[in-house]
Amino acid sequence: MTNTDLIKGGEFLVKDTSFENIFIPEEFDEEQLMIAQSCTDFVESAVAPNFEALDKHEEGLMPSLLKQAGEMGLLGIAVPEELEGFGQSFLTNMKANEAIGSAYSFSVAFMAHTGIGTLPLLYYGNEEQKQKYIPKLATGEWLAAYCLTEPGAGSDANAGKTKAVLSEDGQHYVLNGQKMWITNGGFADLLTVFAKIDNDRVLSAFLVESSWEGISMNPEEEKMGIKGSSTRQIFFNDVKVPVENLLGKRGQGFRIALNILHVGRIKLGATVIGAMHRAINNAAQYSVERKQFGSQLADFGAIQHKLAEQVVKLFSTESAVYRVSKDIENTIEANEASGMDHGTAHIEGIAEFEPECALLKVYGSESLDYIVDEMVQIYGGMGFSSEAPADRSYRDSRINRIFEGTNEINRLIVADSELKRGLKHKFNLFEKAEEVKQENNIQHPQPDELDYFGLKHYYVSNIKKSILLLMTSAHEHFGKKLAWEEEVQMNFANMLMNVYVFESTLLRIEKLENKGLKSDIAVYRDILDVLTQNVMLLVQKESIEAISSYLEGVEKKEMISTMEKLNWFEPINVKESRRRIAKKLIDDQTYKF
Repeated sequence: MTNTDLIKGGEFLVKDTSFENIFIPEEFDEEQLMIAQSCTDFVESAVAPNFEALDKHEEGLMPSLLKQAGEMGLLGIAVPEELEGFGQSFLTNMKANEAIGSAYSFSVAFMAHTGIGTLPLLYYGNEEQKQKYIPKLATGEWLAAYCLTEPGAGSDANAGKTKAVLSEDGQHYVLNGQKMWITNGGFADLLTVFAKIDNDRVLSAFLVESSWEGISMNPEEEKMGIKGSSTRQIFFNDVKVPVENLLGKRGQGFRIALNILHVGRIKLGATVIGAMHRAINNAAQYSVERKQFGSQLADFGAIQHKLAEQVVKLFSTESAVYRVSKDIENTIEANEASGMDHGTAHIEGIAEFEPECALLKVYGSESLDYIVDEMVQIYGGMGFSSEAPADRSYRDSRINRIFEGTNEINRLIVADSELKRGLKHKFNLFEKAEEVKQENNIQHPQPDELDYFGLKHYYVSNIKKSILLLMTSAHEHFGKKLAWEEEVQMNFANMLMNVYVFESTLLRIEKLENKGLKSDIAVYRDILDVLTQNVMLLVQKESIEAISSYLEGVEKKEMISTMEKLNWFEPINVKESRRRIAKKLIDDQTYKF
């Protein structure tokens, strides 16, 4: 596949996609499933029995578990074979991340090591740096952490004040500053530290060994959740960093940090899927075990509603995450075929899908939050007890809406990235919007005019048209000031996020049915029906909110009328759909969709 054949990041808004051209989770091959199963087996045999001990910070437990994972090769799945890794594909790595994602705070430590701890060096390091450190990280001999955030620099990372000054003899950078919220900080051997050289306005990145003189730490942070992960403030007092440990080029640190965030966002989208599985399975099993008024909780419609919505959230997240993961993998492979080195091919391939990475970080983290919140509710009073698994799921989920840039920041990235790509003509956003404006007569399909999937594609197409009209209208109205209309941008982001997930789920189920991959396809149509109605109602709300934020009088009335026509849909009996979804979950006693 050449670069010209590939879908571009964000292009889903203006391009129709066939189910033939997407990857679905049911297409993972035997080797990929075996690798994921190895991760699951490790979690259940080595980590799960220690969940409580990890939360109590049993001395040395977390690093010992990470080292065990390294001995099994699990820390090196994405590392090339010549650097002591497994050299697996991006898609395989995502599936492995999903499996690890059910391991609560261990998954945080694991992702910090294999992701932000290892990837900056793997993607930006020179050959000498990679040969020196990567094999140790891939095998678990050494553990890694990433030091970006400071007390005065969170989302605005470039506001950091940590300084690096070249020594008089030119052999070292002398590092001074403070970092906070450093995951794995208590035991990491290698730190990727971001600092400004001299009076530079932008960051540079350094590889710092934690054993060097001048490094000290505060005690472990006491956190709301993910209690088992090590989180510390780290202080650098005249730390001498050899000049050869500058990572990348001077001033490239902010670009490194930004690109690693893209990776972290899409990986988090996969990680939360594993957490969703554990939460849903626990909720389903408890709904059968617990009896009230002489019946199982699972017999009550209100509980079935919750279980079904949990399934819809997981299935739709999974559909979208693996769709874009394969698109990223295709782009990486095309980049390598064109002559890019391993690191550049991956960085460019993932950065291409900046809007999808951001929107799936938001959708995945908020879907998990919904699932664990309803899990507590299904458990009732027992859900509020630390003796039940709902407690840990609920507490540990909350950080995901803050990790890798807050969900507010990521929503702004989604809307801003789409608009900027259109302005730069990376895809024909404004041209498509102009075509939509010329469609004067919107005629809804007559009964039986479109088949089941045809009607769903009609809805998807109309949501995209709504977004195109609204985004270009707001751009015309506000110009550059649109950047300060964050509420309106979030309306757009919510619409973009939900249409991408809706389309991904539609294409997956259409492929399942056309390829005969599921015998009980009716329940998958139920999932799609529930999602359809949820999304259509949300789009109606978001579009009217956006319009009312900046239009008045006749313009407002006309635009709302257009939105009402575009966002029309035939209401569905989702009550019965949810009951059938819940029945399958309850009968299986585990998520088997």
